[in-house]
Amino acid sequence: MSATPTDRTLPLEGASNFRDLGGYAGHDGRPLRWGQVYRSDHLAALSDADRARVARLGLGRAFDFRGREERAARPYELPGVSQHALTIEPTIVQRIGELAAAGESITAPVVFALMQDLYRMLVVERADRFAELFDALLDPHDERPVVFHCTAGKDRTGVAAALLLVALGVPRPVVMQDYLLTNALYRRPVLPPSQTPPDALAVLWRVDAAFLDAALQAIDALPGGMDAYLRRRLGLGDAGLRALAERFLTRA
Repeated sequence: MSATPTDRTLPLEGASNFRDLGGYAGHDGRPLRWGQVYRSDHLAALSDADRARVARLGLGRAFDFRGREERAARPYELPGVSQHALTIEPTIVQRIGELAAAGESITAPVVFALMQDLYRMLVVERADRFAELFDALLDPHDERPVVFHCTAGKDRTGVAAALLLVALGVPRPVVMQDYLLTNALYRRPVLPPSQTPPDALAVLWRVDAAFLDAALQAIDALPGGMDAYLRRRLGLGDAGLRALAERFLTRA
């Protein structure tokens, strides 16, 4: 199934990037089960109507990749949904600040390169957080639907979604297609004026195929490539990969 905003997005007032990962064809052409795993931007601005819509999904757990200050600034509660922090601190704004303080011009190409560095860092240095997500997804004692998210649902969440889809056998072009849906869905927040040029800020608030490619190429360059990464760095192994397919793919 192709990725279109309308067939997988939950329309919400307080979140714009909440969507179902169901329907994509994985191993042996078996599609991902609908209504089992969702990705999103943060859930702290949901309206009462949004909460009612989300409640009908039957979510059991929410996995939050936001940093500590991000979570503290925008906490949320969803009745019946347990929250699990998979903390990955944001670094891109700090890096921009450091460069500006050193007298560097903050241009769109500079930010573009920083975003590629961020994606490489996520898969190499924070693989432990993604491993924790996979471990939780395979919990045999809780098979209720789940959602994972960060602040915008585009970078940390985008990498997590890509790794899950790849592990389930979804072809990389389709994985990229899902990743790029953020550009059609995500509504940027209204922020105070910034000294960062608008074209550089625009790079921060979108996704680009080159960003995810940087992450995937970093994994491919590791010994054993993606297969070894999934098995060893993310702790899946043969049994884990089989269990993941059993959990999230429809039966042949």
